[in-house]
Amino acid sequence: MMLLGAATASGTFAARAQQPAIPVIGFLDSGSPAGMTAYLAGFHQGLAETGFTEGKNLAIVHRWGQSRYDQLPALAAELVRLQVAVIAATRGPGPALAAKAATSTIPIVFQIGSDPVKDGLVASLNRPGGNVTGASRLTIDLIPKRLGLLLDLVPKMTAIALLTNPAGPQGALQVQEMQEPARALGLRLHVLNASTERELDTAFAAVAQNRSDALIVPTDPLFTGRREQIVALAIRHAIPTIFAERESVAAGGLMSYAASQTDSFRQVGVYVGRILKGENPANLPVQQPTKFEFVLNLKTAKTLGLAVPDKLLVLADDVIE
Repeated sequence: MMLLGAATASGTFAARAQQPAIPVIGFLDSGSPAGMTAYLAGFHQGLAETGFTEGKNLAIVHRWGQSRYDQLPALAAELVRLQVAVIAATRGPGPALAAKAATSTIPIVFQIGSDPVKDGLVASLNRPGGNVTGASRLTIDLIPKRLGLLLDLVPKMTAIALLTNPAGPQGALQVQEMQEPARALGLRLHVLNASTERELDTAFAAVAQNRSDALIVPTDPLFTGRREQIVALAIRHAIPTIFAERESVAAGGLMSYAASQTDSFRQVGVYVGRILKGENPANLPVQQPTKFEFVLNLKTAKTLGLAVPDKLLVLADDVIE
C-alpha cells in the first residue's frame, strides 16, 4: 500500500510537472488605475475573444506609471526581467517607447492617441516590423471637428481654452496641433497647464480670467484619473467643455467626440491574445478607428443654460438625458 501510494503521488507530481505554465503578460500604463474600469474591461474582453481569461489560462502583471513618466523606463525594464510573454503598453507613446527601448525580442502591443510612425514606434501602419504593433485612436487629428461642434453650440465663441498636461508626453504636441485650427477659425487660444490635482483647480480658475468661451480636454492619464473633478470644475465654472472620451460625458461632462477608448483597449487585448497564439507582431497592422462617436449630455447642457440646436441632436450618436 505504501509503495502504491508513493507511486500514485509520484504520478500526480509528474503530471503536474508536465502541465505547461500559463503565460504571463505585462501591463504597463502611464497613469494610475483610477478611471480605468471600462478600459480594463475592454482589454479583458479582447483577451476573452481570443480564448484567454486572467486567473484561468493567463496571468497579468500590472505596472502603473502614476503620471511619473521618468519612471516608465525602470518599470519596463522590470517587466523584461520578469520575462513576460507580451507587454501591453497603454495610454500614450511613453510606455510603448520605454518598452521598446527595454527589449527588442518581447512583443509589445501599444494603445495610443497619436501617430505611431511619427512617434518612432513602427515603420509603417500596415507592416509595423520589429516587435511592436498596437492600436491608435488618432485623437489629435480630431481637434478641428471638436472645435466645429463647440462653435455649433456656442456660435459667438471668440476664445477657446485647451487643458493640457505639460509633463505628459503629448502635452506640447496637443498645443502645437491646436494652434492652426484655432487660428483658422479666428479664435484666441488660451492654454491651461495642469500636471497635478491641485493645478487643475488653478487652471479652471484661469478660464474666467482669460474669458474663454469653451474648453477642450484632450486625452491624458491625469485627466482620466481625475475625471469627476474635471467634470465638476467645468460645471462650477459654467464652461462648455468637449472631451476626448465618452466616459467623461457619462460622468456629467457636456459632450465628447472621439473613437471609443474602451474599444481601443479591446483591440489591444485581441492582439495580445493573437500573439500568445503564435502570430508575429511585425505582421499585425496597427489598428485604427473606423467609427467616431459624438456623445451629448442634455442634462448638463440645461445646467449650463445652453440651448442645444437641432443640428447637434441629429448628429449625436448618443444623447444622455
